[in-house]
Amino acid sequence: MSGSTTVANPNKTLWEKGDFTRISETMRESGAALVDKFGISAGMDVLDLGCGDGTTAIPAARLGARVAGVDIARNLVDAGNKRIQEEGLTNISIREGDATNLEGINDESFDLVVSIFGAMFAPKPFDVAREMVRVTRPGGRIIMGNWIPGDPTLVAQILKISSAYTPPPPEGFVSPMLWGVESHVIERFGKAGIPAENISFEKDTYTFNAPFSPAAFVERFRDYYGPTMTAFEAAEKAGKAADLQRELEELFNRENRSGDAGSTSIPAAFFRITVNR
Repeated sequence: MSGSTTVANPNKTLWEKGDFTRISETMRESGAALVDKFGISAGMDVLDLGCGDGTTAIPAARLGARVAGVDIARNLVDAGNKRIQEEGLTNISIREGDATNLEGINDESFDLVVSIFGAMFAPKPFDVAREMVRVTRPGGRIIMGNWIPGDPTLVAQILKISSAYTPPPPEGFVSPMLWGVESHVIERFGKAGIPAENISFEKDTYTFNAPFSPAAFVERFRDYYGPTMTAFEAAEKAGKAADLQRELEELFNRENRSGDAGSTSIPAAFFRITVNR
């Protein structure tokens, strides 16, 4: 990774660091179930921001929408396009791009802009909101799925535990978790010209399903999920890697709802935010 790329967007470095496809494999079922709630019909133009390898973009395309996916991580873009090719889908493409600056995408191009646990991690949240509004047609919708800070369920706790082992973020860093706070969401879209009454919040649940144990699932996060990888690197240097491992294993075991020791099913709460343009 060149120095200039890192300066331009440290997020790119973070998400290319691991291999998020190894996590998103456990998210497919819930991704498709969530897309079924979006009211997608054949011929709609849909943009999926921070789409990864297509966890929600591909199900949207299966419903007949024309889908454009954008992600910051080159490896995930490649993995998503490989999945598209394997499925033989011709109404979807995924390309590299930055949610804070959607270069090459015209104003008012999409009926629906979706970002499920994606754009919330981009820096410059006011730019993200402005860009999402810019590319949405009048009468169209923006749907975000954002993790909720302090929530006792899985992902909020992974990020909370990991941050305790990670060096403090650089000055000016804005926590992605603020996208899970209603007042911040209203302020960000308000600056982009959306009145508060056009924004709704619904608490929803996303389930991670894996055909292996909670301990093996922790290994996946340790080896492939950027934020957890960074936390383990810092914990190793401080001689605290075993503590971090133990905390995460306790969390995954506590949250697991599978009755089978060899499989994992963990629900995680999030806000489903709908913005009417």
